[in-house]
Amino acid sequence: MKNINHSSSMSRPQTLAQKLIAKSAGVEAVSSGDILTCKVDLAMFHDSSGPRRLKPMLESLGARIWDTSKVVLVLDHYVPATDAQSTQIVQITRDVAKEWRLPNVIDTQGICHVVLPERGHLKPGMFCVGGDSHSPTGGAFGTYMFGIGATEMLGVVVTGEIWVQVPRTLFMNWRGKLRDGVCAKDMMLHMIARLGMNGGAYQAVEFTGDAVRHLNMHERMTLSNMSAELGSQVGLVAPDQITIDYLKNTRNDLNEEWCRHALQHWYSDEGSEGEHFDFDANELSPQVAAPHSPAKSASIQSYGRERFNVAYIGACTGAKLEDLRAAARILKGRKVASTLKLLVAPASAQEQRIAASEGVMKCLEDAGATVLANTCGACAGYGFNFQENDRVISSTARNFKGRMGPASVDVFLASPYTVAASALRGELCDPREYLS
Repeated sequence: MKNINHSSSMSRPQTLAQKLIAKSAGVEAVSSGDILTCKVDLAMFHDSSGPRRLKPMLESLGARIWDTSKVVLVLDHYVPATDAQSTQIVQITRDVAKEWRLPNVIDTQGICHVVLPERGHLKPGMFCVGGDSHSPTGGAFGTYMFGIGATEMLGVVVTGEIWVQVPRTLFMNWRGKLRDGVCAKDMMLHMIARLGMNGGAYQAVEFTGDAVRHLNMHERMTLSNMSAELGSQVGLVAPDQITIDYLKNTRNDLNEEWCRHALQHWYSDEGSEGEHFDFDANELSPQVAAPHSPAKSASIQSYGRERFNVAYIGACTGAKLEDLRAAARILKGRKVASTLKLLVAPASAQEQRIAASEGVMKCLEDAGATVLANTCGACAGYGFNFQENDRVISSTARNFKGRMGPASVDVFLASPYTVAASALRGELCDPREYLS
């Protein structure tokens, strides 16, 4: 599929999304609405979206993977296997990984969106796809990464290419600086409430402003991750020195010339086309989303007395190292309410080890937390299941009815700070009460 009328955009300033697509399509510049065929630098799929779906389709075509070095397979949804179905899915995944001789298999080490950058697979300038709706997490690294279905993934793994229509960019500009106890999860819930779950449908979202620049990489990953809840294709953050410092700890192939080029090239040009939305980080308070949609978010002050019997700190959105640290700040030296159980599922084994070395895990366990496996877990409706009529406050990205247990379960979404504070009370609690 050829580019449509990209010649007219040659002299136009380009957004970061446009630059990333242009590079992967091998053209100088693009315009919103152009349709191009892009070369894929990396394809990620997991035990749910990968071999069990791709293998029969590949065999029916008599086709093979175009480049196994550009594929990463993660086992994170059905592990540890607890029943016959999950055991079969995991066995198929491992058997096919050996059959295909995949060199990049991450087995039961954490959630795909967290372990992918953790293992050094992402960097600015890449064009990637993932077999999971939260694949836009990669955008935190200046990578154009989005989720696709099994049929689209089949095309990618056979050809190494995929067509894309160049999206418009929605710039989410956050001025000021977040107050203590307020974090990226609160920013996202506030944006989703304002724009709605289709507010960025099939567009590119780019997070900008001083408040974003002050965020560490784990917090930026939360922004990009939950751009999926805006309906956008990608959620981007232009790389800066914070990005480079993170990457230097995960890769050994980044010389100073490459780093300088990344900082000087992968950003949106001044005057590039897009729609701008302004937000004030100084005024943001902790946000909470009521059942059964992230868009039903509001300031914590607008809620009455909401009681819970389960608090859950987990998922790619809410259980990274920085999330665990946030929860530990609240819980240190305290005990969770006797009427509630606190469950913690760290997003990766590596980050859990770091948290343990810092004493973070001990803080959580001493407070009464039960630590679960480094997997998608309850967020994906697997592993620990909530029970009939449970009322849950959770650090996950979604709270759709029936997603994390029976339809009678009510799930409220909040930051790890707010989840931890609410676990102490057994009811909704502003975390700033414990940080003042």
